[in-house]
Amino acid sequence: MTELTPSTRPNVETRRQHIVDAASVCVRRAGFHGASMAEIAQAAGMSVGQIYRYFENKEAIIAAIVARDVAEMRDKFSELQNSGQPLIEAIISSCSEAVDHYYDLERSALLLEVVAEAARNPGVAAIVQAADAEERALAHDMIRQVLPAGCSERELAARGEVISMLFDGMAVRGVNNPAADRDAIGKVLGSVLRHLLAEMPCEPAGPTLPKS
Repeated sequence: MTELTPSTRPNVETRRQHIVDAASVCVRRAGFHGASMAEIAQAAGMSVGQIYRYFENKEAIIAAIVARDVAEMRDKFSELQNSGQPLIEAIISSCSEAVDHYYDLERSALLLEVVAEAARNPGVAAIVQAADAEERALAHDMIRQVLPAGCSERELAARGEVISMLFDGMAVRGVNNPAADRDAIGKVLGSVLRHLLAEMPCEPAGPTLPKS
């Protein structure tokens, strides 16, 4: 048996991610309540006691799953910002990839399980809502760069909310209609996003208050 040296021994973050991966599989298969800590430990190849060294409870694992999704979104937004294309074109060009991402059954199943638990568990709801607020802030910073002049903050927030509806809704559609034509959906999604991002304001931004 090969002895682990300090340089080969898994670090804390690697262990945590391994547990998160195992928990994701269990939650997709059995739901939040059905995925016991014992089952998560078995899937991770660890003891329950070891799991508790890294996570206080299942809610803490859910928080780590959600945090991983936020980090992926942050990386994606950075990639769009640094693509070398005009930002709106980079966003439109990414639509086919986004459809494949949200129509992925395993990813969709996990997202829907977390959202379902948030609807009945205040602790998980707080985790999900905090992550959503962070994602909205990231999205609004990007959307603000491409919106036409004259859009109020109220309308910016509304457009961002509609865009979120489109993407969150794809997770449901990926479960309900997994055989849908993703290529066609990606093209239509791009057209819809172009309209949402470039259309002139629906209402005036209102007068600018004088500086005191």
